[in-house]
Amino acid sequence: MSLSRRSIHTLLDLVEIKLSCMQVFDREDARELAILEHARRELAALAGGERASKAADVVPFAATLRRVGTPAAG
Repeated sequence: MSLSRRSIHTLLDLVEIKLSCMQVFDREDARELAILEHARRELAALAGGERASKAADVVPFAATLRRVGTPAAG
């Protein structure tokens, strides 16, 4: 069975969304993160590699955000 280009892009989008929402708390989470990153690389390769260069690393957000122009607490 083969997947259409559109299906591959959709799956790649879903994997990237899941990666962006993940929080790693234990080994099982870390294992799932590694599996999803591997799946993202495989899907990007199937898509022709055009998205491989655009795929960003997972970056955690800061717990507290402050508005631009307001002084930092401290």
